[in-house]
Parts: sequence; C-alpha cells; structure tokens
Amino acid sequence: MRALCWHGKGDVRVDNVPDPEIKHPRDVIIKITACAICGSDLHLLDGYQPTMEAGDILGHENIVEVLEVGS
Repeated sequence: MRALCWHGKGDVRVDNVPDPEIKHPRDVIIKITACAICGSDLHLLDGYQPTMEAGDILGHENIVEVLEVGS
C-alpha cells in the first residue's frame, strides 16, 4: 500500500509500505477516504519531533472505512 512517510526535516514522501495486518485483538484495519492536516503536521514538516524516525507513517486526521477488526 502507499503511505505518507516522514524522512526528515522538510522531507515527506509517499512510499510503498507493507499492507497492514491484524496482530492484536484490538487492532483495526482501515481504508482512508479523506484526510486533513493540522498544526502538529506542520511541526513534523519543520523537523520538530525528536521521537520521529525516517520512514514513520504520518496521518491522524482521517475519515475512514473500517475493513477488518480483530477479535
């Protein structure tokens, strides 16, 4: 699948990443149908997030379709 990934200050790319899978009973697999940005996204683009690692997937303001749920 494709995902928006952070690679460093000012470096955000759409990468191919492994498809998600249910690993824990409370996991949910979703399909994003629409998204938005917020102030925290801009901080990430500026490089202000010491816990981020290259390749981390971005996004938390989404409208989704639930495809699969864990037990």
